[in-house]
Amino acid sequence: MTLVMKFGGTSVGNAQAMRETAELILQTRAQWPKLVVVVSAMGSKPIKVTDLLLRGAHAAAAGDGDTFRRVAVELRQIHYEAIDGLLDPEGERQRTLSENEQFITRYETLCQAVLVLGELTPRALDAISGMGEQMSARILAAYLRQLGHPAEAIDATELIVTDNNFQEAMPLLPRTKSKTRVRLRPLLDQHILPIVTGFIGVTEGGITTTLGRGGSDYSAAILGQALEAEEVWIWTDVDGVMTTDPRLVPSARSIPTLTYREVSELAYYGAKVLHPKTMRPCVENNIPLRIKNTFNPTHPGTVIVADDQNGNGGIKAVSAIKNLSLITVEGKGMMGVPGIAARAFGAVAQENVSVLLISQASSEQSICFATPDASTEQVIAALEAAFARELQRQDIDRIWAQHDVAIVTAVGAGMRGTPGIAGRLFTALGAHGVNIIAIAQGSSECSVSMVVDGADMATAVTHIHALI
Repeated sequence: MTLVMKFGGTSVGNAQAMRETAELILQTRAQWPKLVVVVSAMGSKPIKVTDLLLRGAHAAAAGDGDTFRRVAVELRQIHYEAIDGLLDPEGERQRTLSENEQFITRYETLCQAVLVLGELTPRALDAISGMGEQMSARILAAYLRQLGHPAEAIDATELIVTDNNFQEAMPLLPRTKSKTRVRLRPLLDQHILPIVTGFIGVTEGGITTTLGRGGSDYSAAILGQALEAEEVWIWTDVDGVMTTDPRLVPSARSIPTLTYREVSELAYYGAKVLHPKTMRPCVENNIPLRIKNTFNPTHPGTVIVADDQNGNGGIKAVSAIKNLSLITVEGKGMMGVPGIAARAFGAVAQENVSVLLISQASSEQSICFATPDASTEQVIAALEAAFARELQRQDIDRIWAQHDVAIVTAVGAGMRGTPGIAGRLFTALGAHGVNIIAIAQGSSECSVSMVVDGADMATAVTHIHALI
């Protein structure tokens, strides 16, 4: 029975947090003898080590030779305080201090090189940004050894082989499975706790990469797949996935079970949950992925599964994204003309702007889509350039934007087979004076998305949440 557990930055944010995390690890190990732990960089609020590393590197690239040196001083203070608070002078302390100092010295050397070159490449960014995990893993492993439990800090560069797409590397699964099993299974058989760095990997040529957004969570899922684990647990600072943002609706509660598709929808539409790529290795291999709260460990959290046969067919959660614009391309000359949508979205894509929602009239006289508010002028200029001839001929009447709108999304895998869901949503909003500007729902999707005025977002979320 193998379990992979990942601890986020707040769970290893300082000496006390690491103490509590170590206790959780040892308690869990009593039920799961074969346990692999993945850790993020230290990240107690408001300071996150990865952010510090990147701040110094970017400053160096801009010609600032002071900031990265100040960051190095801050990194020493953060990590040395944790080491002094956890490790006895006569035991692991000096060795761990020395290991951390090597990383910080290397950080200064790399930033100095960036300063001289005046360039920060994706490859250099990956070499720099993964150092936080390497330091926190060594501190936690040393503390566990001090408690009398064999533990070994392992860089994921020994396990996870990726392509060379720096900043957003993808694992090469056959090589990763082979290396992971060879490296970790002997340790598990000897009852040694592997403390593995999240976020980082390595190319086949031995160059450090990072896995992008949600990288440490992704690391845990990859290792779970490689080791054919029974479960993967992601420890964070909330009681699993919530029915909505508790800052908007204080009565929000955790959801016991979600499907992969439901979580993907929630993540896309702004909820603070796992990135869809994180879940994929687990879901494709039928490994339950559980989100638990480090600071409330008895709470069962949320388990993510491939399919929830026990779903009630209704709404499970509500999420929202604000600070958007709804851009509309309209004109009588658009009817029956092929390629209008393709040209419109091609123009938006060339500006590297994300489209979050699309709605088109059945008459084909208009198409509208939501984009971030900050990019509105840029997108409209690109569309006007792409459709200059159609605008001149008045085939397209105008291209315009409605600013300060929000997307509110109701999610539930059983919604598509449950009559009356859309009616309940629209009735709830209409009864409370919320005007729906646009709607998007796929025929096989598990969500209904509505565009509302930004000022109405909280009201919309509150009254949809009341339907759960």
